[in-house]
Amino acid sequence: MIVASRKNIRELKEMLAPYRRIVVLGCGTCVTVCLVGGEREAGMMASALRMTYRLDGAEKEIRDLTIERQCEDAFIDEVWKELAEADAILSMACGAGVQALAERFENKPVFPGADTQFIGVLQEQGVWTEKCIACGQCRIGSFGGICPLARCAKHLLNGPCGGSFDGKCEVNPETDCAWQLVCDRLTAIGEERRLEALVSPTDWSLSNEGGCRKIIRPDQRI
Repeated sequence: MIVASRKNIRELKEMLAPYRRIVVLGCGTCVTVCLVGGEREAGMMASALRMTYRLDGAEKEIRDLTIERQCEDAFIDEVWKELAEADAILSMACGAGVQALAERFENKPVFPGADTQFIGVLQEQGVWTEKCIACGQCRIGSFGGICPLARCAKHLLNGPCGGSFDGKCEVNPETDCAWQLVCDRLTAIGEERRLEALVSPTDWSLSNEGGCRKIIRPDQRI
C-alpha cells in the first residue's frame, strides 16, 4: 500500500488561510489503512482546522467528506457538487489523489493534507516499513522476494557492501542488512545458487527517472 504521514496543522492553516469554504476530502483506501487520511482522520482534521481558525477569530466553513478512492473519476463524481461549491479542497489522499482532484477541478485550488512516503506494509501495530520503490523492473524473484533497491541503503544488486555488522546496516544500525536477509531467505528456500548469478544494472528509464509513466492495457480499453 501507499504509506503517507499527516502534515503539520500549522502548515495546513497557512495554506488554507485565504479560503473560507473548505472541504477536507478523505480517501478510503491506502491512507485509511495507514491511519492518515480515511473518514476518521478527515473528520479529525476538519475539527482541528475549525478549532484553530476559531481561536484566531477567522470565519471558516469547513466540512469533511470521504470517498472510496480519489484516484478514480467515478468516485470523485459522487461528491462533485460539494467539491464544486468549495473555495478550496484539502485532499487527505496520496499525491496521486491530490493530482487527480486538481485535474478535475482546473480552476480550484487543491492542497495536500498528507506527505506521501513510500510503498510499504504494516510491520507491527503503528509501524510501517518501505518495501518497494516502484522501479518499473521488478526482479525480487532473484532475491528471494526481498527488494535490495528498497531495502539496501546503497541499492546494491550483487551482494553486500561488506560494512554491515551483526546483520545490521552500517548506514543505519537499527535496520537489518538487506543482503543478510536475502542470503538467509535464499538459503531457507534452497536457492543459494542464485547468489552466484550476476544481476544486470537497473534500467532506470523504466522508473520515473524517464519521466511520467503510463501503462496502457489494450484489452481493457473501451
